Amino acid sequence: MDLITTKEAAEKLGVSMRRVTALIKDGRLPSQQVGREHLIKESDLELVRERKPGRPPKVKGEK
Repeated sequence: MDLITTKEAAEKLGVSMRRVTALIKDGRLPSQQVGREHLIKESDLELVRERKPGRPPKVKGEK
């Protein structure tokens, strides 16, 4: 099992560390917390690799 840091995950996904942390917080990217660091199975990156870039469009009438 290859565990990587959020920094390494961000580099592999081409996103910011903040985005990786948000994916973990949203439950979309599993991780193991060790101290202050989240460690991620490299194979779990496939769960979020095919996501659409950017924010979803706003629903009409939503602020």
